[in-house]
Amino acid sequence: MKTPKRLTTLVEEGLIDEVLGQLMSGKEATVYIVRCGEHIRCAKVYKEANQRSFRKAASYQEGRKVKNSRQARAMEKGSRYGRQMQEEVWQNAEVDALYRLAAAGVRVPQPHICFEGVLLMDLVSDGEGNVAPRLNDVALSEEVALEYHALLVNQVVRMLCAGIIHGDLSEYNILVGADGPVIIDLPQAIDAAANSAAAEMLERDVINLRSYFSAFAPSLKDSQYGKEIWSLYESGLLRPDQVLTGQVVLDEHLADVDAVLFQVEQAIKENEIRRMCQ
Repeated sequence: MKTPKRLTTLVEEGLIDEVLGQLMSGKEATVYIVRCGEHIRCAKVYKEANQRSFRKAASYQEGRKVKNSRQARAMEKGSRYGRQMQEEVWQNAEVDALYRLAAAGVRVPQPHICFEGVLLMDLVSDGEGNVAPRLNDVALSEEVALEYHALLVNQVVRMLCAGIIHGDLSEYNILVGADGPVIIDLPQAIDAAANSAAAEMLERDVINLRSYFSAFAPSLKDSQYGKEIWSLYESGLLRPDQVLTGQVVLDEHLADVDAVLFQVEQAIKENEIRRMCQ
């Protein structure tokens, strides 16, 4: 096929030898199948901000770091330079997340380079060497649904142990490769420790998995893996190979209101004494 304009520079630089075809066009990017020497890979071309249909960028960008204070101020003001920096931060978020997650043993495509708004990474294939289908396009038995759900919940745990939450995880951004599910599409990935909505986003990711897989395996309908995972994370007990139950034990003990009020009164009295002694 004719080389798309956004891929021309990569071809000229020798990073891509041939563009074989378009794989898909989504809300954030267009993905092409390309040949790099002997390897078949995919090139993800990010869309400009005004062309993306993903409208929740602000909540996902909370906690993301920039190189210096000048860039941070420009992003806050929304200047032309600031918007350019926001685009770079948005695109680099996926590259950084992929490298960190691949190193942590999470099932994601191996990234190779991000150059001028194009991410070059491994193509996920099925058992016959074809492009892997999305999870939502695959028919599942109850047994396989339970297996895939357990594997993906473990991937969520491993991601969180690496400090990352996908933020938009669903059956539409999971591919079924030759060795099982592979998680894709991470430009909205967030830093679990730096984003105030981290717990909510993790819970939503896990609920999305439960909603999809419970259609094949009804026993998953009442599971509470999201709350269990976050509780372990907050307490510092979460591990990559964590054994989960899917159940959360609620603390039903009533708060001792009188004891709390006593502590407040004591604090007020101590503060008054300090002021008198000054």
